[in-house]
Amino acid sequence: MNQDQLELLPADELHDRAVRYAVTHGDFGFLWRLLKAIPAAEAAGGHGQEAANDLTRVSALLSDAIASGEGELGEALRPMYIAYLAEHPDA
Repeated sequence: MNQDQLELLPADELHDRAVRYAVTHGDFGFLWRLLKAIPAAEAAGGHGQEAANDLTRVSALLSDAIASGEGELGEALRPMYIAYLAEHPDA
């Protein structure tokens, strides 16, 4: 898919495609970037306390990564998913 086509997809589908591709291809670099981006995305969505907690709890980050395609968090992370999927058109 090209970037224009990716822009039309909902955040949860972008998340699912990007995470599935990263896991399947062992792209731990992307998964780590995703984990690091989640606290800022939560803070931008008005969830500052969750962001502060996530910075100190890896398990919370992993849990958030699983659900990071949903709601406001998914929307905040859309650009990251689109950029990643545009780099990997076979995803």
